[in-house]
Order: sequence, then structure tokens, then C-alpha cells
Amino acid sequence: MENWELVAPCHFGMEAVLKREIIDLGYDIIKAEDGKITFLGDAEAVAISNIFLRTTERILLKIGSFHATTFDELFEKTKALPWENFIPKDGRFWVTKATSVKSKLFSTSDIQSIMKKAMVERMKAKYHLEHFPEDGASFPVRVTLMKDEVTVCLDTSGASLHKRGYRLATVKAPITETLAAAIILFTPWKKDRILVDPFCGSGTFAIEAAMIGANIAPGMNRSFTAEEWTHLIPKKIWYDAITEAEDSVIRDLDMDIQGYDIDPSAIKAAMENARNAGVDHLIHFQQRDVNALSHRKKYGFLITNPPYGSRLEPEGELSALYRQIGEAYRKLDSWSMYLITAYENAEKYLGKKADKNRKIYNGMMKTYLYQYLGPKPPKKHTEDNR
Repeated sequence: MENWELVAPCHFGMEAVLKREIIDLGYDIIKAEDGKITFLGDAEAVAISNIFLRTTERILLKIGSFHATTFDELFEKTKALPWENFIPKDGRFWVTKATSVKSKLFSTSDIQSIMKKAMVERMKAKYHLEHFPEDGASFPVRVTLMKDEVTVCLDTSGASLHKRGYRLATVKAPITETLAAAIILFTPWKKDRILVDPFCGSGTFAIEAAMIGANIAPGMNRSFTAEEWTHLIPKKIWYDAITEAEDSVIRDLDMDIQGYDIDPSAIKAAMENARNAGVDHLIHFQQRDVNALSHRKKYGFLITNPPYGSRLEPEGELSALYRQIGEAYRKLDSWSMYLITAYENAEKYLGKKADKNRKIYNGMMKTYLYQYLGPKPPKKHTEDNR
């Protein structure tokens, strides 16, 4: 099978986690950049990466790249790309998104329009058609311009991969599934260790942890745009990938994952989402204030996304809330805490400087993942040590 360059975008700051995921699937990394990893893969890799990768937003099939500083140059170089190798004569094609950063061409609507015209001209010449029915499979194109370098890709995923299909019930300001999974995979947490989210909201951290522990592929229960591309990716490849995912699920499993929230509607939403994900038997959700946070076991993990100013709370309430989090954490003997927030005074009111912190962009919002590292477990748990 032919190999393609596949581009996997991710949250800024989580590139190393995604890179490790791709390597674990057996694919070779070509390039690691801010917010994306490029790797080499064939038709099977498109299906496997869409179904199994937890931390990427989508899988893009790279058509080509070039330098362009004028719209004439953009048109001609887009027209020179081998579109007919990917899009059949009945394909429905359009530039679904254009992004321009530090480039002379910055009008995204003009970029989209000119590139569509260039694609049509190329296809007219290759297929000897004046008009295209565009009543077949969909081929959405995504283009990025970075310092006048144009990268052109087909979107194999469709809806963003954070849409696993389980989060039908939601609450205000949820964390995305892909970012939650990336944070969990960034930590040394393993499925036989305790995990508690005291601000669980719609349950995303707890559900993603349970799916990781049970080895449930995140894309098992959704569809992808490239499933329609049968001339490039035979249906059997998708069937085989789903079968592999189903066979990999660990069904006889016992985990200690807990999600708390003071809002009863959040707990209701979290429980519904966990049922949809098939992991409700692995998680205990309960309405509980952070002040009541306690656990008799040691070496657990707090992984959480508490409220922060621009999201939900005024400053006075935030400072009090983060004091409560700090007090609750200090009572948990030997635990680690990973807390993501945009609240600038988080460490001050938590009462302790983090051992480490990492800048992560949650959309356009700059956040920090504060890492408080507890001691290693006893030697009998050596395989789970950091």
C-alpha cells in the first residue's frame, strides 16, 4: 500500500504525548512541531489512527505544500497538486477551513475561494469534464499558511476526534476529551492506582481514564469522513480496525476512579455520559463539595480542571475555592495532583508552589498544568513508579 504523510494536530503543549501514542501504534514520525505531529502511514494507518489515537483532534492526509505570497501563486501551485489521485470525478470537495499566520495572504475567505477554483481547473483538465456533479463522497480540504508556507491536506476525520460519541449530556465549560486524555497520559497514573476528580463536571477525566484503563479505543463508536473513500481505503480496513479495537477491550477489570461535583446536574450528566461510554461500572460519581474530599488509600491522583476566572467565578470566590483545594490536597497523604487552570493566582492560594508546571493552550486560552508530585509507591508496585 502507498504511504502518505499524515498530520495529527493536538493541543499546544501536549505534542510529546501524541508523539508517544503514534510511535506505540508502530508509525514513523516525520516531524514534530508546535501543535502537530506528522507521521508516515498507509490506508490502514488512516483507519487505525482515527480509531485508536486519544490525543489528536483529527487525522489529515497531506496533499502537498508550497511557498506562496500572491493569490496567483496560490492558484497555480494549488492547481499543480495531484487532486485526481485522491478525489474521484463525483467527489464533493471544498476548502472547509483556512488558517493564516504571519503570511502575506491573510484573507481566509479569499484563500478558500481561490483554492476551490484551482482544484476545479485541475480536475476539469484531468477528468475532461466541464461540470462536476459533486454527489459522491465528501473530501473536505484544510489549508494552513505559516510564514507564507502553504500546507494542503484532506480531512479524513470529519467531526473533531474529541467527539467520541459518549458526551451527550454536558455542563458549562467542559474540558475536551482529547485534552483530558492527553493530561492523563502525561501523568504516571496507571489503572491500578486511585484517580479522583473533585470537579468532575460532565465526567470527562473520569471517563477518559476508565477508557484508557479498559483499553477502549476512543473512536470505536463513531464514523469518519474517510470511510466513504473506498477507492483509497477499502471498507475491509475499517472493519478490521474496529474488530481489533473490540478484541483489545479489557472486560474483567476493577478500577478505583471517582468523580465529585457540588452540582447535582453535573453528576447526573457525568453518570449518563459514563453509561454511554460503557464505563459506568468502573467509576463512582457522587455529589460532594471539595471540602469533603478524603480517601483512606495512599498514592492516589487528583486530576482536575477546577473553575477559573474567565470561565465561571469572580476573583473573591476563586481565591477561597483554591484555598479549599490546597487544604483538601494536603490531607491526602502521599497523593499527586495535576491541576489545569488559567487562574493566574492558583499556586498562591493552593498554598504551595508546584513541582512542575506546563503551559498548555486550551483553544486560544493559555492554561497551566500544575504538577504536584507525590512519593513513589512501595517497591511491590515498582512497575507503576514514575
